[in-house]
Amino acid sequence: MKFPFTITPELCAVAIAYKNKAMIADAVLPRVPVGKRDFKYLVYPKGESFTIPNTRVGRRGAVNQISFSASEATASVEDFGLEDPIPSDDINNAPEGYDPKGHSVEYLMDLIELDREKRTADLVFDAATYATANKMALTGTDVFSDPASDPIGIIMDALDSMTMRANVLTIGRAGFSALARHPKIVKAVLGNSGDSGIATRLQIAQLFELEEVLVGESWVNTAKKGQDVNLERVWGAHLALMYRNKLANTQKGITFGFTAEHGTRVGMERENGNIGLRGGIDVRVGESVKELICAADCGYLIQNIA
Repeated sequence: MKFPFTITPELCAVAIAYKNKAMIADAVLPRVPVGKRDFKYLVYPKGESFTIPNTRVGRRGAVNQISFSASEATASVEDFGLEDPIPSDDINNAPEGYDPKGHSVEYLMDLIELDREKRTADLVFDAATYATANKMALTGTDVFSDPASDPIGIIMDALDSMTMRANVLTIGRAGFSALARHPKIVKAVLGNSGDSGIATRLQIAQLFELEEVLVGESWVNTAKKGQDVNLERVWGAHLALMYRNKLANTQKGITFGFTAEHGTRVGMERENGNIGLRGGIDVRVGESVKELICAADCGYLIQNIA
């Protein structure tokens, strides 16, 4: 059987290596390889790791046995890809050192990553993802853009309420700017009066005893085709606290969420005689992934922080 598209190792290498540093989806929901498109993963109940069984053992008695009651869920990866038609004239007349096909792969992967960033942000900042006890929406003088608010108290209370304390804070740029300039935060990390200065991500992570603070920087055009451009932040003015376990996979390890990935990114090409006068090449790239929340109780959402 002859396939219209041919896997091109060089294009695959570009697709796999390409990484837009402004995107944080891979850090928020780390990628976990799965062997098949349809896969099973474990969903953990809230009290499993905190219920103490009888551990006492008699001199000749049997050691107590327990079984973990994590439930098994089924999901499937989805395909995400794009194509770019490149005229032969562009390839044949490209300046020295410029690879039209490689450049096309990078451009297409940037859009695919932006789509993944948006899906991840929508999932992580969706109030429906969290239990009632694990979310709150700020109003009035509680928002972090108000100097009279208490972001340290609000965040610490949220952390203290979590049965599995978060080790990562994910926040949109607008929210982070308000948090980093808040007088109480500046005073706590810089030791001054709080009336000047900006706290860094590392300082805020250390203040709340977190491993990392992830700031969503990217923009997306929400206007429909043909309308004027309307740029909005992918990550809104919200804050999510989560327990992230980078060693977790579909069958072991508790973590807030992950991204199932089947295979690696692909880069393909095929001849297309309908491109321009002399024909050309269709370049296609994509990946097969699925973003999942497997332990929602390991997360806490604070909405409308700025």
